[in-house]
Amino acid sequence: MDLPTRMVLQENDTAGTLRKTAVSHIGFRVPDVAQAAAFYNRVLGLRKHADLPDGGVRLGWGSGHHVMELLPGAKGLAHYGFEVRDDAGIAGIRERLEAAGHAVETLDASYLDAAVGTPEGLLVHDPDGTPVHFHSAVERDGENAADTGRRPVKFQHTTLGTTDVQRLVDFFSNTVGFRISDQLSDGRFCWLRSDKDHHTLAIVNVGSAGDIDHYSYDLAEWEDFKTWCDRLTELDVDVTWGPGRHGPGNNLFVFFDDPAGNHIELSAEMEKFYDDTVTYQARRWTPTPNSVNLWGGQLASWRKTSESK
Repeated sequence: MDLPTRMVLQENDTAGTLRKTAVSHIGFRVPDVAQAAAFYNRVLGLRKHADLPDGGVRLGWGSGHHVMELLPGAKGLAHYGFEVRDDAGIAGIRERLEAAGHAVETLDASYLDAAVGTPEGLLVHDPDGTPVHFHSAVERDGENAADTGRRPVKFQHTTLGTTDVQRLVDFFSNTVGFRISDQLSDGRFCWLRSDKDHHTLAIVNVGSAGDIDHYSYDLAEWEDFKTWCDRLTELDVDVTWGPGRHGPGNNLFVFFDDPAGNHIELSAEMEKFYDDTVTYQARRWTPTPNSVNLWGGQLASWRKTSESK
């Protein structure tokens, strides 16, 4: 497929930039909710938080905010969410979205479970039409205290699939307030940050809009990857890409799939950006396999963009 090439430009105006915003939850439509829920419990240690009226479930760790919503239907991305801890962050996002002409709704209260203080949230559709949730701070008691050889530390980032990287990047950087960390020089892949992590969101041209390329969980260190690869083998789950190290972000990675075919990344040692004290220039990487895996080797089989050339 001949995908259009467009250059992603760095937005230099930092007004409204988010500095304390992380991924919080993600929603998938899957053909078999029970099968997917059992997989996430067995492999990643996610437990049921709630049954949903339409036959879906919410999963998470401990008593904190949920991590995942599984909904019945054909495989697809249902929604994705971010926790905003900036002072007046939700109000600022709402103001910028409405000023840019986006319709903003109040987020359903059920998505504000484990809220810290007065819950506040909004829903907006991204340029591809996928619902995006932004909400105020929540308890995340189940994270950051993991046995990283048995379950991840936290949900770390989401990578959207699209046909128009530029349009999504403009939405998140120029309107919402994320900042560009890295991009491929042909504009087909871009990594954006909203806290100290190199990226909480990435966007890649996959030839279809409103899609998910992959999403990622954090591990602690390199030793965890050996344990996880052995453990996945014992669970009859194939490693589909890696282990390796990305150029953008410099993080270690390994990939596997859930029963619906969603690509799951385990990641560690991600680069940190300290925006409060340092000014950065977004970097441009040559679109080759060695850019997305510094250790070399083939790309993941599902990656069909120009970095395979």
